[in-house]
Amino acid sequence: MLTCEQQKWIDHLSDTDKVKIIPFDPTSEEKFQAVKEKIQAILGKDLKVEHHGASSMGISGQDEIDIYVPVPPDQFDPMVPRLTNLFGQPRSLYPLERARFVLIEKGKHVDVFLINDSCKGWLDCVKFEDCLKIHPEALEEYRKLKEEGNGLSTREYYRRKIEFINDILAK
Repeated sequence: MLTCEQQKWIDHLSDTDKVKIIPFDPTSEEKFQAVKEKIQAILGKDLKVEHHGASSMGISGQDEIDIYVPVPPDQFDPMVPRLTNLFGQPRSLYPLERARFVLIEKGKHVDVFLINDSCKGWLDCVKFEDCLKIHPEALEEYRKLKEEGNGLSTREYYRRKIEFINDILAK
């Protein structure tokens, strides 16, 4: 089941673009570390920079690396221009929630998310991935769901994925 906000987000996605899922790339961690070092070299070694998503869990995904920079709400707005200087304009910006920057690191698509560390989306992301780490059967089910999503429309892929995440979070 989707929330009204989730349904609204899904409705804006393409129903014609197709998702491509590829096997896990074992070089993902090395590429994550390279981007993390770039961010921390400019913004400080104490800044949290975390690897999340399929590539952090060692499963198939959309051939990308998801990097999160969680910050307290009062640091969100000042951090947007600093990351803009590093990566260019955000591809999406949800005020006081998240901003998504896109780059290529050694041929790999990387999404860098500046995220409000107290917003529900971030807290649910952490809870979901923590659950998958301690329940290998749920991680395996998630891997299969992602691989079965190969060739689906972007909208349908994310609908299935978010419903799965919601089911895990409800348990």
